[in-house]
Parts: sequence; structure tokens; C-alpha cells
Amino acid sequence: MDNPGPAGRRWGRLRRSGSLARQVLVEGRGIVGRVGRRRDKDGVTTQRTDADAFDPLAGRRLRSRQVAAAPVSPALPPVRGVDAEAGMVSIPLLPGERTPARRVKFAIANGCTVASLVLGMVAVFLAINGELRFAAVALLGCVAFDGCDGGLARRFGVASPFGAQMDSLADLSSFGVATGIVVYQWLIASGASPAAAAPVCALIAVCAAIRLARFNVSPKDGRFFTGVPTTMIAAVLALATQLSPDMPASARVAVVALAALAMVSSFPYAKLTRVVRLPIWVWLLPLVGVLINPAVTFVLVVLAYLVSGPLIWLHQRQTRRVVAP
Repeated sequence: MDNPGPAGRRWGRLRRSGSLARQVLVEGRGIVGRVGRRRDKDGVTTQRTDADAFDPLAGRRLRSRQVAAAPVSPALPPVRGVDAEAGMVSIPLLPGERTPARRVKFAIANGCTVASLVLGMVAVFLAINGELRFAAVALLGCVAFDGCDGGLARRFGVASPFGAQMDSLADLSSFGVATGIVVYQWLIASGASPAAAAPVCALIAVCAAIRLARFNVSPKDGRFFTGVPTTMIAAVLALATQLSPDMPASARVAVVALAALAMVSSFPYAKLTRVVRLPIWVWLLPLVGVLINPAVTFVLVVLAYLVSGPLIWLHQRQTRRVVAP
């Protein structure tokens, strides 16, 4: 540092190069200086710099020039339903024309969803007080109202994103949380230990949430479900609480865990419209079994449906192998 710098043209070039290199702010061509605006004779506002531009490839300064010629748009008038600052669009609860008749239909369709949610809370209160059979009836009422809201919304022409989200939240409350609490009380009453019943019933709520979230974001198949729907699992567990088949407590816990995991499985399960179309002789055995022993017949039918998913998956896989060249 004490030695004097080399004199001459070379040292001056190095000093100028170092000072100019520090001014390069971006790759390629760096623009240094204050950016201002200029309005031309046509009234178009453009941006330019008041300082010089530096070309690092040429190694020299360029004259002051215009660097942005995009016109600045004038302020637009505010649009109804649009937040200008956040850039968000508000979606109405009821799309389309808001006539009194459509409002009533919208309220009826979503009222079924609210009824399902309320019955789920009623089932929780009844289960806490030990009224398991009435709690199971309340869960079956949840299933009935849940089957009505979507159908009524489509029939009335008032289906909306709000209704779909409301239905998912109500299903999670009724078929995830409320069903888990009712089943927990049923397993405890049947002799299962809380250490075994609590994780299984928590699994019902977790799998129901995963199943509903996956259903909302996945493409729909008109023939099969991907995993057993939460509504069907809630109905099965409610009927199991009502019938209370003669099974060991450990077997009940295992069946409940299997039903919970079936909701998040990737196996295809036939929809009820396809099940109803089965040949009549297929229904003869369950009908005869109901007359003999309803509880055992119910367990066998549920297990047969749960096993049908892996069987259909294997059949589809074999079919793809045969069709593929």
C-alpha cells in the first residue's frame, strides 16, 4: 500500500475500469443512474435514465438513451367485486341470477348440509351420554341429508363452489369427528381398552380428512370410487353400532381400522348404482342371511365389499396387460 501506483495511461485505465465495473448492476448491460419519466408530443409517458449506460462488452460508456418505451397505463376505474390492491376477485355465494326463487332453492340445498352438520353434533352429545343406539340413528340421518344436498343443488340449478366447500366441511365434522367419537364409545362399551380404541377412532378422522381433500382435487370417475367414501364408512359403522354383532373387542377394533384405511386406499370400489344392477341371484344370499342372522350377514356383506376393491384392481391390471401390445 506504501508503494506509489504505476504512472501512465495504463494505471488510469485500470482505475477507470474498476470504478465502472462497480457500476454494473446486472449481467450483460448495466444501467446506472436515476430513472425518470418523459412525456412525448403524443401524450405517451416513457421511462429513461438521466445517467449514462455502460456497455461491459465494449468497455466504454454510452450516451444517455431511452431504456424503456412501454407506455404507462392510466389508472383504471375500480371494478365491482375486484380488490384493486390485492388483485383478488370476490366470488358470489350464489352464482347466476339472484331471484327470490333461486335464493329459496339455494337455502334448501345448503340447509340439508347444515342439518347433516347439526345431526353430527347431536350424535356426539348422545354418545357422550351413553345413548349409542340413538347416536347411530343420528349418524344415519347425517348420511341421508348428505345424499340430498348435492342432488337438490344440481336439480335446482344452484350448485356453487360455496356449497361444495360447505359439504366437505360438514362431512369432515359428521363422518370424521362425530363418527369417531360414537365408535369410540361403542368400542369402550364392548370391552376394548382406551389405548386401542382411541388411535383407531382418531384414524377415522384423519382418513376422512385425507379422503375428502383428495376427492376435491381429483378427477371424477363415473363408474368407481377411489377408496370407500366417507359417507359409506359412516353408515357402515353406524349400522355396526346398532346391530352390535357378537365379535371379540379386538376383532371390532381391527374391522374399524380396516374401514378407516379403506377410505384412503387407491383401490377402485363400485358405486352403488353399479351394485344395484347386479343380477338378482347375487342378492338372494344376503336376503336369506338377513332372515337368519342380520348381524353376521351385515359383517359378511361389509367384508365382501371391502375385499372387492383389491379384486377389481387386480382384474383391471390383468386387462391392461392383455390389451397392451
